[in-house]
Amino acid sequence: MPDSRSYHRTKMQKELIIEKLKAKGCRITKQRCTLLDVILEHECSSCKEIYYKASGVDETIGAATVYRMVNILEEIGAISRKNMYKVVYSETCP
Repeated sequence: MPDSRSYHRTKMQKELIIEKLKAKGCRITKQRCTLLDVILEHECSSCKEIYYKASGVDETIGAATVYRMVNILEEIGAISRKNMYKVVYSETCP
């Protein structure tokens, strides 16, 4: 059974990231939400791994979409490639 604190933290992280994306002018699409869920719920070590997990959920997601989303998340400071695509954005981040 999943830890409710972990679920709550992940949900809050997702909401904070979505707000940051909106502030940057990004549309919040179903595909972007799916990619966020995959990144938040799994420890992915590459864009290719994110792509395989995400395409299992939504087969319309392409590799280019994954790369673009990862770049945007890196630009807003939500993830770090040095941190194996783990979300680094939290309530204490600017």
